[in-house]
Amino acid sequence: MNIRPARRSRNVLVDMTPLIDVVFLLLIFFMVSTTFDKQTQIKVDLPEANAQAEETEEQEIAIIVDANGNFYLNDQELVTHDVDTLKRALKKAAGERTDIPLTVTSDKQAPFQSVMMVMDAAGQLGLSRLSFLARSSQTGE
Repeated sequence: MNIRPARRSRNVLVDMTPLIDVVFLLLIFFMVSTTFDKQTQIKVDLPEANAQAEETEEQEIAIIVDANGNFYLNDQELVTHDVDTLKRALKKAAGERTDIPLTVTSDKQAPFQSVMMVMDAAGQLGLSRLSFLARSSQTGE
């Protein structure tokens, strides 16, 4: 015979730790699997290299940077190789036009600083149609 009274109320404890762990795992899963778009603020128009050269009728300015960092504007070497001389030569060649295309060809051994000087000078003068020439990999040159 059982003399003890029956317990009717039991204290039920719910452990929240596994629930929190599952929520954190789901959060980490969604953070890792989500793709993020990188938004750039600088719009760069990359040139395309193809086997056939396109003929353009409009006037353009051609700058060549050789392996030593020397500048050639329309196949004529500049006397000194600094930004001020380059800006004066570009301004003289472009006149008042800022929409004239500027093509930059540089040797692969050219110092990056020289190419940056060309880009900086063009940007200061407002020349925005800047393109870089590349050798096509199809020709095998």
